[in-house]
Amino acid sequence: MIEGMRTRELGNLKVPAIGFGAMVLSPGMYGDIDDDRAERAIGAALDAGAVHVDTSDAYGADGHNERLVGRAVRGRREEVVVATKFGLAVPEGESARSFPVGYSFGELRVNGEARLVRRYAERSLANLGIDVIDLYYAHYPDPGVPIEETVGAMAALVDDGLVRHLGLSNVTAEQLRRAHAVHPITAVQNEWSMWRPIDAGLLAAARELGVGVVAWSPLGNGFLTGSVRSLGEGDFRHNAPRFSAGNLAANNDRYAPIRDLAVDLGITPAQLALAWLLHQDEHVVAIPGSRTPDHIRENAAAAGFALHGDTLARIDQALAGFEVSGGTLL
Repeated sequence: MIEGMRTRELGNLKVPAIGFGAMVLSPGMYGDIDDDRAERAIGAALDAGAVHVDTSDAYGADGHNERLVGRAVRGRREEVVVATKFGLAVPEGESARSFPVGYSFGELRVNGEARLVRRYAERSLANLGIDVIDLYYAHYPDPGVPIEETVGAMAALVDDGLVRHLGLSNVTAEQLRRAHAVHPITAVQNEWSMWRPIDAGLLAAARELGVGVVAWSPLGNGFLTGSVRSLGEGDFRHNAPRFSAGNLAANNDRYAPIRDLAVDLGITPAQLALAWLLHQDEHVVAIPGSRTPDHIRENAAAAGFALHGDTLARIDQALAGFEVSGGTLL
């Protein structure tokens, strides 16, 4: 990690306070993008110290995002914490169960059966071109499989040296407690931002167990940058109720006080949103994604911002009146 990037601990894993979420770099997420531009974006993140890179076998077709990350970190592997997830890219011929979501497509299809966990991991290792995954998550809990069974199979990967640390994504407090009883969980990944608070019970359980929190969508799928006025063709956010034309306009109006506060502080709305999130708990880290090197550097710089108590009070006051229209993924 480069000098100047603050680090935090997820369990006993040290990572930068702000990492990089690579999902935005696969086609079909935020519109088209070519691999050269995507690899430059990851390179900018690493150069800025955001060396905790988060991906999944389900981002992009046929492991596209993992393969992209693998190419981008080649030659810099020792400085990078590589995190990936499994359970949504179900192998052909295998069954899957419904996990309901709030987007227009209504559900995700999940298979977290223990017998498939090693197969998932070996596929991700091949996609990434690495020998060990630093942080390996179950992407969503399988409604048809006890979390203990999935985590038990994940623990075997640690024993065999294929994975260093285990994580869970999008789980409840109860599921986290049950999983942690099987094998120590290093991190729980959950949506958390100014416009989507984390579940209080989940945060309490993470604190009690010594589990770190990785905030996905810390910029509200880009909304908290303060610059989203419409969506282009092929943008997956068309599935999100909060980004429908009417809701987006209303949400932008209600978010104006936060944008104005960022102007007063001389920072970007995105930097304010990230700095605010880091002030919520000493063991939370953020993984914003971006395709633009300047924005990536700006996001990383937010790790060094200290917000005074009066500023935090102003934010709390503004957020108290920020009633968001429309749902998010979960």
